[in-house]
Amino acid sequence: MSYRFSPLALAVAAAFPLVFSTRLAAQEHVHVHEEAQPASVPVDTPLDAIVVTAPPMRLPLRVEFDPRAPQQPLPANDGAALLKSLPGMSVIRKGGTDGDPVFRGMAASRLNILLDGEQILGGCGGRMDPPTAYIFPDSYDQVTLLKGPQSVLYGPASAGSVLFQRAPTYFAEPGWRVNSALTVASSDRHDEFLDVKGGTPLGYVQGILTHARSGDYKDGDGQRVHSGYERESATAILGWTPDKDTRLEFSAVRSRAEAAYADRGMDGSKFDRENYGLKFEKAHIGGVLDKIEASAYYNYIDHVMDNYSLRHTSGMAMASNPDRKTTGGRLAFTLIPADRLQWIVGVDQQANVHRGRSGGRSGTPTYYRNQKRVDNLRFNNYGLFSELTWQMNADDRLIAGLRGDRWQAKDKRQSFNLGSSMMPNKRPNPTANQTRKETLGSGFIRYERDFSTNSTFYAGLGHSERAPDFWELMKEAAGQNNAASLTVFDKIDPEKTTQLDVGVTWQSGDWQGFASAFYNRIDDYILIENSYGKPAAMMGSPRAVTIARNIDATTWGGEAGVDYRFAPNWKSGASVAYVHGENNSDHHALGQMPPLEGRLMLDWDNGKWSAGTLLRLVARQNRYALHQGNIVGQDLGKTAGFGVFSVNGGYRWRKNTRITFGVDNLFDKTYAEAISKSGADVSGYAQTTRVNEPGRTFWLKAQFALE
Repeated sequence: MSYRFSPLALAVAAAFPLVFSTRLAAQEHVHVHEEAQPASVPVDTPLDAIVVTAPPMRLPLRVEFDPRAPQQPLPANDGAALLKSLPGMSVIRKGGTDGDPVFRGMAASRLNILLDGEQILGGCGGRMDPPTAYIFPDSYDQVTLLKGPQSVLYGPASAGSVLFQRAPTYFAEPGWRVNSALTVASSDRHDEFLDVKGGTPLGYVQGILTHARSGDYKDGDGQRVHSGYERESATAILGWTPDKDTRLEFSAVRSRAEAAYADRGMDGSKFDRENYGLKFEKAHIGGVLDKIEASAYYNYIDHVMDNYSLRHTSGMAMASNPDRKTTGGRLAFTLIPADRLQWIVGVDQQANVHRGRSGGRSGTPTYYRNQKRVDNLRFNNYGLFSELTWQMNADDRLIAGLRGDRWQAKDKRQSFNLGSSMMPNKRPNPTANQTRKETLGSGFIRYERDFSTNSTFYAGLGHSERAPDFWELMKEAAGQNNAASLTVFDKIDPEKTTQLDVGVTWQSGDWQGFASAFYNRIDDYILIENSYGKPAAMMGSPRAVTIARNIDATTWGGEAGVDYRFAPNWKSGASVAYVHGENNSDHHALGQMPPLEGRLMLDWDNGKWSAGTLLRLVARQNRYALHQGNIVGQDLGKTAGFGVFSVNGGYRWRKNTRITFGVDNLFDKTYAEAISKSGADVSGYAQTTRVNEPGRTFWLKAQFALE
């Protein structure tokens, strides 16, 4: 697999020997404490000694973990792979990277993904590039999962919100720090990471470089899966800090990637991202106004998918080149109107436009780059939010929030081609240039009670309204093959989620655990159904299309976990997650629901050496809705259960220098996830019902830091 540049591997490799030959006096870093939103993990936090297998929920409806900590399965190459370790989280596999995360059976726009406060939307109409595809885990300091519609600060959230965050930094005196990591694994995989930061009390500069590459992996039967990829990014951050409570920061990010896919007839030969962000923060102001936050950002995605760059094709060479520009901003104020009261109020805005063009390869008359980009859909959203926390007494809290969104979409598509590129059959778009607007409301209320220092009970009721996204609006409508059924733009209603969450987090001596349960009623759930038959567009066979329609649905389930330190150097743990989905309108199962899953772990750590095991057990899935699901995938039928056993170990020289290693799928099990995409017919590869998961995989990760 060819690529444009990769000097990063040499740069990181050259930096590693410095760790062993240089000892620098540590400089004190003081980090601004976050009060208006979840506190960020300071970049100076010592690395965890134990491999992360399933981060527990220590706070109500909230899971926080360090993305740089070693994890098993194999250390993640993108955001979705990182999230897969969380109880209740699954990933829809398409190849070696760029899977779609699924939480409690809810995927895509039902799960908010924010990159350091910014929203990013992919360009591919087939979801080659979900937001997590542009995440390089080592370049963030903390990841936070907020379960369910239990916050209004980050946009409408039905399944929840995932926040990838960088810690704000203040240097009390001049200093610098270097973090670096190298990962090598089976399938010729290698990842490199370098983070250099330096500053004075007046400000700081930071540069982050990442690179990751892998060849095709093999499943448990030794069959190669079309899954190779290469990804890299460069980030520059400049901050001004006149005092420890004030920060003005500018950031710029460029990333590039290419990836092969086992579930479709095209690969992603280009994933280019360009991002600029500006943030201002003033904390501990004093008086009623405690904090001000303001941000603005620009994201541009340029994506190319084709059937010739990363695979052999004997037919016509085809390429598609969509792009998307997303801009947005946020302004929030944290008020302290009374001693036991905190009130966050603010506004946010996001706009994006999607365009596309297609054609042939270079050197042909139809070369796609010579074609004009054509607008598809334009979106704009304004939101107003308010969230109140009342500390009723030492043990009881009440948290509530309200949010209103004004959403607007404009259909710029002028026609649809119901034929092929060789024999086009264009039909006018009945909603061309139409604009639709929706006013959406969200809110929640939650009660929390601490019954000991580290134990809390909670119960919350939340409601969220979600407008249809780009991928849903691009589908056809059910019914006959007439002009009115060619688009759902003016037919599909916003999705309305009402969810009850209850649970407990607790810690007592050497025991620590959590349990969370939910019941969710979804009115006007946006269901995606493929293989829907319509009459022929012209002389020939009937068309099999993908449609979108509203149904009513119910989901319920939860997650639970427990850790027990039964000896000074030993810890055991277990977690379980389950979700049940019902299509109430059609009276059968709701599509794309993952089956019951459990994890058992055993870890040993003496401060220098560590070792651990992980057993992942997944039940069979007999409840399915053939051809129905979400914008990412649809059910293919029942699946068998499976168990995967993995082992890991590690050695730590000092606080911030260590090596971890492991073997995933030790017994080389051949299996596929229930919500995996179907395997495509790729020349030179065996076709499978689903995209199989990797077989036995060896990996090693080395992490080094200088202060």
